[in-house]
Amino acid sequence: MIRSIAIILAAALVMPGLATAETPEEKGLRIANEADASDTGFGDSVAVGTMVLRNKQGKESIREFEARTLESDDGDKIVNLFHKPRDVKGTALLTHSHADGNDDQWLFLPALKRVKRISSSNKSGSFVGSEFSYEDLSSPEVAKYTYKWLRDEKCPGAEDLECFVIERFPTDKSSGYKRQVSWIEQKTYRGYKIDYFDRKNAFLKTLTYHDYKVYLDKHWWPGKMVMSNHQTGKSTDMVWGEYKFKTGLRGSDFVSGRLKNLR
Repeated sequence: MIRSIAIILAAALVMPGLATAETPEEKGLRIANEADASDTGFGDSVAVGTMVLRNKQGKESIREFEARTLESDDGDKIVNLFHKPRDVKGTALLTHSHADGNDDQWLFLPALKRVKRISSSNKSGSFVGSEFSYEDLSSPEVAKYTYKWLRDEKCPGAEDLECFVIERFPTDKSSGYKRQVSWIEQKTYRGYKIDYFDRKNAFLKTLTYHDYKVYLDKHWWPGKMVMSNHQTGKSTDMVWGEYKFKTGLRGSDFVSGRLKNLR
């Protein structure tokens, strides 16, 4: 009898069916951690970006900017600096993402000649008139959400690939979102789509990722991101190119006092 119990216990260690299964919440968190780990280690990057803002009637306006990013143990530091058109030239947004707690953001507006701190209550506001909010431009640090795995299915727009579908809930009470549903490719952890639901749990926006390329033999980053607002009919394309890595950026390049003098 004792020997039989020992055999059963040993089998439970090697047979997944007999082991304790992950809960949907545990699996969702595990996937989020694995996705985060897969995209660390690039150090710093500089990229050229183009925003295409599109209203409900399809009329477009274009904005050109540069994005500078620095990894840190507490979360990424990011500067978005606009070069064109003339009415937004010199506008700069500095984001200090934090692994836990509220992110810090500062906006420099050349017309006002001053740096404005973005309060947590305003993070759901539109960034330079686009469908991306200030919150969307922060790094999605794992600890800022709770998670739930929903299902596995084909990736949107890539039927030959399998995706995890997970739901995440912001822990920050000032977040503009009640929840988000993400499609994450199972081998490379590329994001394919995120559905956003507002604080009333109404379907608000969808972000889709396109034209992936691999950088530094590890990092799969999209060449294009499209944010579509289902409540207003507006959309914004964010197109990326000319990536450079290990450029020597330092923490001192990401302080609010330097936003006025960025070029």
